[in-house]
Amino acid sequence: MPDDPMDQAQAAIRLWTGVECPNAAGRRALDDFPALIAEFAALRGGLAFEDEPSAFEAVLREEKEPEA
Repeated sequence: MPDDPMDQAQAAIRLWTGVECPNAAGRRALDDFPALIAEFAALRGGLAFEDEPSAFEAVLREEKEPEA
């Protein structure tokens, strides 16, 4: 992957949690990160919110809280 996001991910982890990477747990959590980014990048341009608006609206109606 040309732009390896690991340095940015480690900086974000350090900022938000105070955990220094690469500790064992942090490194394990980031092992699949580049593949996940690549999968999302492969979907870019292929999906749009408007593809299933009727299904989205149906879910909103289904999940709507009953009025008191």
